[in-house]
Amino acid sequence: MSFVIRDVNVYRNGGFEMRNVAVENGIVTAISSDDINLTGAKIVMGGGMYLFPGFADVHVHLREPGFVYKETIETGTKAAAAGGFTHVCSMPNLNPVPDSVDNLKVQRDAIEKDAVIAVYPYGSITVGQKGEELSDLEGMAEHVCAFSDDGRGVQNGDMMKQAMMKAKSLNKIIAAHCEVNELLFGGYIHDGEYARLHGHRGISSESEWKQIERDIALAKETGVKYHVCHISTKESVALIRKAKKDGVSITCETAPHYLIYNDMDLQEHARFKMNPPIRSEEDRLALVEGLIDGTIDMIATDHAPHSEEEKTRGLEKSLMGVVGLETSFCAMYTHFVKTGVITLEHLIKLMHDNAKSRFGIGGVIEVGEKADFTLFDLNEKYTVNPEQFVTKGRFTPFEGCEFYGRCVMTVYDGNVVYEG
Repeated sequence: MSFVIRDVNVYRNGGFEMRNVAVENGIVTAISSDDINLTGAKIVMGGGMYLFPGFADVHVHLREPGFVYKETIETGTKAAAAGGFTHVCSMPNLNPVPDSVDNLKVQRDAIEKDAVIAVYPYGSITVGQKGEELSDLEGMAEHVCAFSDDGRGVQNGDMMKQAMMKAKSLNKIIAAHCEVNELLFGGYIHDGEYARLHGHRGISSESEWKQIERDIALAKETGVKYHVCHISTKESVALIRKAKKDGVSITCETAPHYLIYNDMDLQEHARFKMNPPIRSEEDRLALVEGLIDGTIDMIATDHAPHSEEEKTRGLEKSLMGVVGLETSFCAMYTHFVKTGVITLEHLIKLMHDNAKSRFGIGGVIEVGEKADFTLFDLNEKYTVNPEQFVTKGRFTPFEGCEFYGRCVMTVYDGNVVYEG
């Protein structure tokens, strides 16, 4: 298929240029300010829309193998494409857990069969994610983007140090879900004002930042590439900011819901329940400051679909996790770019460039490269309706929100994988 996208703002080399873009047989063949005429090519009228490299998300739960009633490789990657993503990293809390080459192959085979975009599996840090024995890190290394026990913190410091030393020798990233189990106290939302007012058990901020503090010391000692998943507290921001200044090889991510909501925005509904929880306004403001000053490297969705039955048991008993692939860019653009908090260029760094730099995933919009991009109309306003989602998941804190920015087309590996 050949097509020409006319009059679009193309993101290249950290900035935007108004250009025409031609794709022939899946390859970008021209990027020009002059008219491009291709015989028989489909013409896409850009009209000032924006062409970004396909977004990269380093934290996505695709649920297959093991939990296909929640999501599949097919539905998850199609949802990603609908949100402008062409590269995602799949978390390891699956069945079987990818803790060996054989177990990892089950997931890799499903990806090969059904993924419409690039999917990079994580290998688990420990066998069964139980924190007791190291997984076959060496055997899996060439097939995974990084190692993580996401969904659980590695409780034993010696075990984490062993993992870091091994990952360092393999030149792989340790991506940590940081959570001290003994500081959870049975909580399920943030230990803050909303919990006190409504009689809920709270999750302390210390349960997150205390393990980050431990891991930073270990990362400094071992020299491993260390990445912190879904940070949510002001203390986490401060610790990571200092670690970067101290020369630790550390990056981190947060998700749109932690930047937009505080715990007083919660409702008695599980679409506001995730782990870590949405925290206080003081925490939210610290995260925004970390976004602005570069402490926070990436926006990740932590896309975590569950079934309706699992998410309609009330705030206390429902499972933790919300979906986010189809709303991530638009939520960030509406709340932080349109309001002048950050620039559009900065947002693309958060949603593509920094993941490409750290994890080695993502593409570029350049002549001679396979087409790998997403086209957005930033002027279109819409209301979030989960019933229109491509993902199997329907639970999002952004239900009913009005956002700007609609994905018009996503192209990966030269193929159109989404058209809005």
